[in-house]
Amino acid sequence: MFGSSRPVVFDPYRGRGQRRRFPRWLLLLLCGLAGGSAGVLYLQERYLPPRLSVTESAQLKESFDKAEAERLRLQNELGSTSQRLQSALSERAALAQGAAVSRTLTERLADDLAFAVQALPPDPRDGQVAVRAARLSAQGGSLDYSVALTHARRGGKLNGVLQVVVTGTAAAGGEQSVTLQPVQLALSGQTVLRGSLALPEGFTPRQATLRVLERSGGGQLGMRVLNVN
Repeated sequence: MFGSSRPVVFDPYRGRGQRRRFPRWLLLLLCGLAGGSAGVLYLQERYLPPRLSVTESAQLKESFDKAEAERLRLQNELGSTSQRLQSALSERAALAQGAAVSRTLTERLADDLAFAVQALPPDPRDGQVAVRAARLSAQGGSLDYSVALTHARRGGKLNGVLQVVVTGTAAAGGEQSVTLQPVQLALSGQTVLRGSLALPEGFTPRQATLRVLERSGGGQLGMRVLNVN
């Protein structure tokens, strides 16, 4: 039906004479693995840093832990410093605001003083420096004084000396005139002077002559005679 067929002869020793061949792909794979491992070892030994020992690894970890602790400490200090800086800035802002308020009050008081001085009666002598008003009182061996002065000099400021000559009764009796210690002046428009001058022991002042001079012994800029209370 299928044409002529050949008889199959069974030979139990037929396959024993042939050698098994090693797969080529497996050989190439093993060679590639060996070459790659050798390359990694070469690169590691040649170019990469040496591997650390157990002791060196422990030391490295200890150094890292110390560095991390120092970083946290510095971070905390930075936070504290930032808080102190913020507090200082807030305090500075409050001081600046307080200074601005004080400056405003000072300017207002200066305006009020100028208005009050200008409202005083004029100096009848009409000198360069006008002695607008004064209050003089003798207490405990000294002459307490409050003197309001004005001037209209260009430039706004004037330096000079206030010389006070008091007339009264001496300790031994009789009339006497005494020149007291001069007072240095720095006038700016309207100025109110306050202070006290020592009197001779036992001297009772009755009247005072106020002279505004350019300097001690210099030219006279203003003068007024007033009673001592």
